[in-house]
Amino acid sequence: MRKPVKGATRLRGAFVGSASGTVSIAAHALGGGVISPEQSSVALLIGACAAVGVLVGSLRTRAGLLQLMGLLAVGQGIGHTALTLSPGHHHGAHATALMLLAHLAAIPMGALLIRGAEAAVGRAASSVRRAVRVLGALPVPALPTVVLVTARDAAIPRKLLLGSGIGTRGPPVYL
Repeated sequence: MRKPVKGATRLRGAFVGSASGTVSIAAHALGGGVISPEQSSVALLIGACAAVGVLVGSLRTRAGLLQLMGLLAVGQGIGHTALTLSPGHHHGAHATALMLLAHLAAIPMGALLIRGAEAAVGRAASSVRRAVRVLGALPVPALPTVVLVTARDAAIPRKLLLGSGIGTRGPPVYL
C-alpha cells in the first residue's frame, strides 16, 4: 500500500510541472512571442516541464510556500528558455517586461493554488479513508449456502467418462 505522502509529492510534482508549462506559454504569448504547435520548442517545453515535475515529485519533504515559489520560478525559467530556443525568436524590450511581470505574478498565485490543492486532496483522502473504515466495520449478514443438484447432474453415464479419453481419435462412442 502506498503512503499518502508519496502520492502527495507526486501530485505536487505534477502541479508544478504543468503550472510551469502553462505559465510559460501564457507569459510568452502575453509578451508577443510566437507559439506554434508544430514548433520543436513546444515539444522541448513539454519534456522540460515533465522533467521539472518529476524532480519536484521526487522531493521527500513537504515544500514550504517559499520553497514552492522557488520551484515554480525555476520551472517557469526552464519552460521559458525552452520556448525561446525556436529559430528566429526575438523579444522587444517592452515584451520582455510584460513577460517578466506575468511570470512574477504567477509564481505566488501558483504556489498558493498548489498548496490549496494539496490541502484539498489530503482532506478528501482522509474523508474517503474514514468512510471506508466505517463501511468496513458494518456487519455482513451470513447467507445460507444452498447447493442444487439436478437429476441430469446426478445421472452422468459412466461409459461416457471411461470412453472419452481411451481409444482412437474421434468422437466418443455412445452405447
